[in-house]
Amino acid sequence: MNLGLINDAINGDRRSLARTLSGIENGTLNIMEIQQNADIPHRIDTGNWKSLAITGAPGVGKSCLIDKLLSIWAGSGIKIALLAIDPSSPRTGGALLGDRVRITSVDDDSLKENIYIRSIATRKSSGNVPLIVADMVEFLHMAGWERVVIETVGSGQSEVRCAAIADRIVVVEGPARGDGVQAEKAGLLELADAVIVNKSDLKGAEKHAEELLESFELGLGDVPPVMLTSALNETGISEAADALLDLPDTGRSVRARWRERLLAHYERKILESPDLEEILSLLAVGSISVDEAINTLGGQ
Repeated sequence: MNLGLINDAINGDRRSLARTLSGIENGTLNIMEIQQNADIPHRIDTGNWKSLAITGAPGVGKSCLIDKLLSIWAGSGIKIALLAIDPSSPRTGGALLGDRVRITSVDDDSLKENIYIRSIATRKSSGNVPLIVADMVEFLHMAGWERVVIETVGSGQSEVRCAAIADRIVVVEGPARGDGVQAEKAGLLELADAVIVNKSDLKGAEKHAEELLESFELGLGDVPPVMLTSALNETGISEAADALLDLPDTGRSVRARWRERLLAHYERKILESPDLEEILSLLAVGSISVDEAINTLGGQ
């Protein structure tokens, strides 16, 4: 372990930070070893959230909305990092990493010292990604980044679990009811501490926000706030930024969030087993059952 590199990252060197995060992402650096050996300064706990997941179906304007929020938060002096998770191509393993195109606040000379952006490709592993993201969030806090935003595409179980490792979860939707259906199917609304209906300049946005509130009121627990914003017209953005910065933990999603974290850890245990390939071969020829395979892999 290159302690010099890690300590440079903790002390603010961005090149070292990028290399350290790459090491955590590819598994050559272990967060527990870093915690035990690195020179980590004491950070004051403000009592607010440290990580915020912003998720939702493709096309609802998450990246543009996040860009506006980052500008407001960084402009107020908060050091904030963004981890943007891009689903990988199942054929090539590559990812578009298109969030870099839409996030322009980092190019503002007056803000860039308070903003850090990192894209993460999900690659082949649904189980490892959420826990890798959790480790990267932890290191960013060690390096003095007060708040970390995790942007995910709310269209798959891996992305739901990436959101579930955050302290708070915000679901972004558009005016079309189809976005809400996708969120419900993915279980995202069950996890939401707040919902933002973006593109409020379009027809149907207010109606959809009312439908969401009615749906929440019929359920159990506290009703999360439902906000209307337009990243294009910059309406409702300041109000949302203020509300999200002090977003309380309502407790309504604690059990669901821990369920997703537990499942992610269990998947990781299976995927990292040295016997996985052998077990797959035995399954392929019918020598063992799925239950036997799970008992073997999960019991290690």
